Amino acid sequence: MSYDQEVMDKSCPCGSKKPFDYCCKPLVEGQKSAPTAEALMRSRYTAFALGAIDYLIDTTAPEKRNEDDAEILADQVKYTNWTGLTILQTEQGARADETGMVEFEAQFETDDQSGTLYERSNFRKTDGFWLYVDGEVEVRT
Repeated sequence: MSYDQEVMDKSCPCGSKKPFDYCCKPLVEGQKSAPTAEALMRSRYTAFALGAIDYLIDTTAPEKRNEDDAEILADQVKYTNWTGLTILQTEQGARADETGMVEFEAQFETDDQSGTLYERSNFRKTDGFWLYVDGEVEVRT
């Protein structure tokens, strides 16, 4: 996936304050894998913000994928503008761990509402790669 120069020169959408080129871009483009559960969560937020649907599917645990994921995700990224990410808490999820949890809030806007998606996301490492498993989600408008 290619991004315009404006995106690459800016801070990463994940809120790390690092340049996109040196933060989530190598993860979203498959050049390297996320070292931690939080890094995967941040890169998935970035993928939602940029519309990188394949990355979102590829980083979801295989047993949690559905046939219509691409279509559903395409609609979500088309109509949602992600405007900010705040990491509230992490449990485990470090390089040496096999599981992890990341609690976060993601601000969004659509044509008819704005709000915050709150989630406690669960991750696991399989064959050295972090995957999103599931989460407790609440939308606050």
